[in-house]
Amino acid sequence: MKRLRAAAERIYAESVLRKLTYTPQHVAIIQDGNRRYARERGLSVDTGHKLGAETTLRVLEWAKKLDIRHVTFYAFSTENFKRDSAEVNGLMDLFVEKFTQMLTDARIVENKINVTVVGDRTLIPPHVLKEIEAVEERTRDFHDYYVHFALAYGGRNEIVETARRVVSAYQDGSITLEDITPDKLTETMYPLGDMPAVDLILRTANDRRTSNFLPWLANGNEAAVYFCVPTWPEFRYVDMVRALRTYDERMRMQ
Repeated sequence: MKRLRAAAERIYAESVLRKLTYTPQHVAIIQDGNRRYARERGLSVDTGHKLGAETTLRVLEWAKKLDIRHVTFYAFSTENFKRDSAEVNGLMDLFVEKFTQMLTDARIVENKINVTVVGDRTLIPPHVLKEIEAVEERTRDFHDYYVHFALAYGGRNEIVETARRVVSAYQDGSITLEDITPDKLTETMYPLGDMPAVDLILRTANDRRTSNFLPWLANGNEAAVYFCVPTWPEFRYVDMVRALRTYDERMRMQ
């Protein structure tokens, strides 16, 4: 039955894709439901996060297949630091493991994937930041596809910190009032990578909110939003295609 269902989903997904006119350039994903998935199956929270990380890798493959050049994953918010210390430490260890793997992953080089992290780096433990910076340095000249991880990230905090940097630059004479434009703020916010406006926000686990995620790039662009029932470990290719259909429908209505 599983194989029959998978075959039916592939046929359905290809049918939907053939009807699409518009493809988003930048998809931002809120990876929700790892803990719920684990609890419902009697698994540890760490196992839920590890299974979620496997979904992230699959989605990267799908993004390339679907010609989506930018994907941003909401990996860890500033609020997540309030969780149980064992869970936070387990996630940090998982980040170290995955960023370390990226350093030797042939797919990163073959597909010319630029990897960057956005968030408050002062909150990221040094041993995690070391691996992040190593991956960013290794991939900084790749420009075919872009993968951004929002880590120690909060949208309101991001805007406040950007405002402080802009005010500081104005006070020291680096910029004038006329220099303060939307493009300048975007450049100041995301200095490590070329992040275009968000076209589509996707959230799993049926929680219908955008959780302070990329407000400058998403809300300012009136991004389409797609909520789906499956938790992140359960997220399937057909769910991704349905999200693209939501974006296509929005664009057709303009």
